[in-house]
Amino acid sequence: MAFALGPQAEQAGYRLAGYDSIGSTNSEALRRSRAGERGPLWIAAREQTQGRGRRGRTWSTEDGNLAASLLMTVNVPLPVAATLGFVAALALQRAIADCTQGLSITLKWPNDILASGRKLAGILLESESIDGEAVVVVGMGVNVVSAPEDTPFPAVSLAALGQTASAEHIFAELSDAWAGLCTQWDHGRGFDAVRAQWLAQAAGLGKEISVRTGDTLLQGIFETLDEQGRLVLHDIEGRRMTVTAGDVYFGTAATLAAQARAH
Repeated sequence: MAFALGPQAEQAGYRLAGYDSIGSTNSEALRRSRAGERGPLWIAAREQTQGRGRRGRTWSTEDGNLAASLLMTVNVPLPVAATLGFVAALALQRAIADCTQGLSITLKWPNDILASGRKLAGILLESESIDGEAVVVVGMGVNVVSAPEDTPFPAVSLAALGQTASAEHIFAELSDAWAGLCTQWDHGRGFDAVRAQWLAQAAGLGKEISVRTGDTLLQGIFETLDEQGRLVLHDIEGRRMTVTAGDVYFGTAATLAAQARAH
């Protein structure tokens, strides 16, 4: 079965380049952008041999999983473009929900999708300024048939959860979900509505979490997201802290992270 856009995405003018296997969908999108491509163009593959995640980590995408990157040009400041990560999270959540049954799917700040408390999908945004234009690549990966084992946060696949959805089916639903949500985002003008929808699906909201950012470990109650999509913590001393980037831990993992930091 070949990759295909959903009808809404096709009607909205998105294009697609599909592969069985590729080094990295993000790298291919960036290569095309440097050659003059401005999108909106999806690059989709069932396998990545050189996939990567946040902070230089590798990301395994074995045959039968989904790797998809969207190349687009946005004339907005980079902090506004970064909020497309929340659009991607919602689009992935909706696509997976539409292709599965009975899954508990939540969104983990800043860019993961969880199923039954384990990482099912992730997002990587990369951007460049080319000829005065802001080119953004939104990379998304879904563990359809297998999940990597060497990740900082436990991962899981749809197959391990008893689901039979294919990478191609999820991609078609994803492309349609993105088309609608990106229109709602409206170059950042509609981010308040996107943020509200993201918070409605957020893992750990209102609960104690730990956030590791560089060598610093922060602990507190996950209060909300601010107008730029930054995580807002309220600690036991009543201080309100805003976090731009970091790795989030919940429950027992949050306590263990804090204990490890203390020792």
